[in-house]
Amino acid sequence: MENNKKYLKLLAQKYPTKQAVSSEIINLSAICNLPKGTEHFMSDIHGEYEAFCHILNNCSGVIHEKVDLLFRDTLSNVERQEICTLIYYPKEKLEMLHKECELPEEWYRMMLGNLIEVAKLLSSKYTRSKVRKAMPKEFAYIIDELLHVQKDEDDNQVRYHKVILDTILNIHNGDEFIIALANLIKRLAVDHLHIVGDIFDRGPCADMILDLLMEHHSLDIEWGNHDILWMGAACGNKASIANVIRNNLKYDNTRILENGYGISLRNLALFGEKTYKDKEPMDAALKAISVILFKLEEQIICRHPEYEMNERLLLSKINLNDFTIKTANSDLNNKNTITANTDIKNNYNKNDTDTVSDSNCNSDCNPTELLYKLSDTDLPTINPDNPLALTEQENAIMDELQAAFIGSNRLQKHIKFLYEKGSMYKIFNNNLLYHGCVPLDEYGNFDGITLDGVVYQGKKYLDYADKMARLAYLDNDNENALDFMWFLWAGHKSPLCGRVIKTFERSMINDENTWHEPTNPYYRFYHTEKTCNMILHEFGLFSPESHIINGHTPVKTIEGESPIRANGKLLVIDGGFSKAYHETTGIAGYTLIFNSHGMRIKAHHPFESVYKALRDNKDIDSESEIVYTASPRILVKDTENGKQIRDEISDLKMLLGSDVVN
Repeated sequence: MENNKKYLKLLAQKYPTKQAVSSEIINLSAICNLPKGTEHFMSDIHGEYEAFCHILNNCSGVIHEKVDLLFRDTLSNVERQEICTLIYYPKEKLEMLHKECELPEEWYRMMLGNLIEVAKLLSSKYTRSKVRKAMPKEFAYIIDELLHVQKDEDDNQVRYHKVILDTILNIHNGDEFIIALANLIKRLAVDHLHIVGDIFDRGPCADMILDLLMEHHSLDIEWGNHDILWMGAACGNKASIANVIRNNLKYDNTRILENGYGISLRNLALFGEKTYKDKEPMDAALKAISVILFKLEEQIICRHPEYEMNERLLLSKINLNDFTIKTANSDLNNKNTITANTDIKNNYNKNDTDTVSDSNCNSDCNPTELLYKLSDTDLPTINPDNPLALTEQENAIMDELQAAFIGSNRLQKHIKFLYEKGSMYKIFNNNLLYHGCVPLDEYGNFDGITLDGVVYQGKKYLDYADKMARLAYLDNDNENALDFMWFLWAGHKSPLCGRVIKTFERSMINDENTWHEPTNPYYRFYHTEKTCNMILHEFGLFSPESHIINGHTPVKTIEGESPIRANGKLLVIDGGFSKAYHETTGIAGYTLIFNSHGMRIKAHHPFESVYKALRDNKDIDSESEIVYTASPRILVKDTENGKQIRDEISDLKMLLGSDVVN
């Protein structure tokens, strides 16, 4: 009781009179009955800045829909599309139009009128106060007046607003006002943005994407496996650093390292050229960092038997006399497999098969293991007596790269942002968001990992992973936490990875049967409603309207796959932004819109270019599929924010009934 009294006294400092309390109760109650704001979900952006920027600008087609709703009967399709392009890229579009011709006053008057109508429509679900806060400060008063014009008997307000527009045009302030209105429209179109993982790798401009996200008014990020890799690298984990560099060399994407983050690869390239003389400079650098990577990864596996990854200790299995390696083959009936009675050496021919059976296998040998010829026999830095040891030069290169990653101010700023806005998973408005998986065993039960005698699985496992990721950032000297960052990237029981990564086989063995990367059973069971409900319940979600929002795995639409799984309980929204996936998937991926009317998944075709969007008013073609329709319409009071507001109302009513205020 005494604590309640103290709390009410503190609350009374903000609302000192009964009238002030009553006014706030009225205000909050009204807010609760406004429509829920629009949530926009995007995933697997993979450094594709232009495509990401366009979908962020068009809000997955929401703005196009609003423009069509307002002007379908009065404006042509070309005219409506020009309005959309002006909203998406106001500054760039105006610059292009000015180069083509002098824009007449009538064009400005018409376009400003159209933009004001779009802004009015989008502002209708918010309080006037919230809309005002979203306005650019330099135009806030003028926009506020124009959005809230009231018809009166003598058209006084209409004349008043006409004078405002006349003055804007007379002082040649039209461009600035159009830009301000366009930015407000985009701000109002989406109330909250969810990035469900994988901002980094493949595409060249993850740094520019992060710069853009840092300016966003409201968002959260669920870390993806590629994000955690960069986070681990920025924390100083050398295996993560080697992986980052290898990925960017492989995808010919060194711009982000050297220009984006000021991380020089010069000494690595020089070492590669000197060590692997028969290769082109960049290929030599890729080879050099790959060998270093194999060593560093296997060192971590040896330090952590609890990761259960001993089958990935491959360097010690290489026979450096004949450059063969004994490892598992997922296809024992492969036509390129030589029978056990065949003499290996007699049948060795570089132009023949790359797969031979292990005829010299002893009684303890796993019968599924075969002997393979290495596709690359130039391995001068591997010591037969200690294959996991880095040479003196390799150590020096990794020390230099580690210092560069830790010392990159721009990278550290971006990683700090990922930690501040990000997490392993997010529960938001009765939906569960995560990038990879919740590991399951072969029977569909929660699987996990045993650490220090404690079994971590389900929600407890993801909470532990989140804690360890933050520990690695806070304590760069904690080797256990740093190693776990690499495990989150590559461990087959990692909730961010969910598969066995075969980097070594893909680099060193030609037989593609060894390249197959088995995935966690989660990806079989998540098609069933029972499994999805089990996962949702594990995270405390029991509403029939709860969904799992998942990224990570491209949806092969071209093969008939659907992003909607388990009768709509799970939605895979891999954005498919990476151009490397377009041929496999058949489209450019999916995004998700969740507004007061329900949930829609949006399928997008590939984005051509910003230039084409500006020149031809070319938008991304998208198709919409309804996941579910909300009946009745979802209001603010039904959301997490609404719950907080209802709690505030309850507290204010308690204050109103007390003797603390007059």
